[in-house]
Amino acid sequence: MNICIKILNENAQLPTRATLGSAGYDIFACTDKPILIKKGEIVKIPTGIAVSLNTNSACVLIYARSGLASKHGITLANSVGVIDSDYRGEIIIPLINLGTEDYTVQPEQRIAQMVVTPVFLPNFIVSDTLSETERGENGFGSTGE
Repeated sequence: MNICIKILNENAQLPTRATLGSAGYDIFACTDKPILIKKGEIVKIPTGIAVSLNTNSACVLIYARSGLASKHGITLANSVGVIDSDYRGEIIIPLINLGTEDYTVQPEQRIAQMVVTPVFLPNFIVSDTLSETERGENGFGSTGE
């Protein structure tokens, strides 16, 4: 699979994998100056890049970086970002500060990670019945806490 990356800002960095076993590619802030994220605030951070997938059967998913989330409470405002195969605009990362202190994102800092994943495009069939399972309609907490 090929992904074309368009550099929108001369300070943009290409996504990189930290190790050979990394599933995600680190995404970097593309800003000229530090950006303050106050407690409880959402700030959209530019990356300076746009992507083009060469297939409609894949997408790019944007995930939080575990270190930022666990150490500082900095995570994605939308939980997981979805970059559809036909989107051509800049990848913008909406970060939220769930921590107890204000946080400053530095220029060229790793702020998220992207994972390329297959997309299944099913046919939806309207039905009056669904197949039976052991769990059935038992929802929240039905399999334990």
